[in-house]
Amino acid sequence: MARLHYTTIASLDGYVVDAAGSFDWAAPSEEVHAFVNDRERTIGTYLYGRRMYEVMRYWATDDADSDAQSKAATDYRRIWQAADKVVVSTTLDSVDTPRTELVATFDADAIRHRKATAAADLSIGGPTLAAEALRAGLVDEVGLFLHPVAVGGGTPALPRDTRVDLRLLEQHTFADGVVFLRYAVESADAPGPPAS
Repeated sequence: MARLHYTTIASLDGYVVDAAGSFDWAAPSEEVHAFVNDRERTIGTYLYGRRMYEVMRYWATDDADSDAQSKAATDYRRIWQAADKVVVSTTLDSVDTPRTELVATFDADAIRHRKATAAADLSIGGPTLAAEALRAGLVDEVGLFLHPVAVGGGTPALPRDTRVDLRLLEQHTFADGVVFLRYAVESADAPGPPAS
């Protein structure tokens, strides 16, 4: 059975974007990007919400293959383009990147089926979609690239309404102060209906 990974950037105070929606504080160094590439090589399918897809579709463009790109960025483009993509969105009518499927709603059973039948691991991108998958007990590993900055608010990397018990599997510190933490998901308990 394939595993579902949720790997994301995060500020030290736990946000993937600041209150203005910016993540300019998280531009990866060449060292971090090469490390990301090594991890991403095992991914056969990316699951995205609309906003994450709109950010990531850059890697399908000619701009992503310009001479100005670093070796790690060029390598990442090849990795990303070789994988399948599934976009969960009620607002998009179509997707324009190769190897990409559009679905209207998050379907936990469909993701379970993908995990059971996939030849390679899956990755879920975007904190909103990842929160749904965590609540449904679908995520096997969480990876956080913690950046040495506190942004004071924004979109949290992990759901605020769900307890997620984790076990540390790996940690890595980079020269630029970024710390990567990889955890196994032991359990996730979403809140139930209010007691009557």
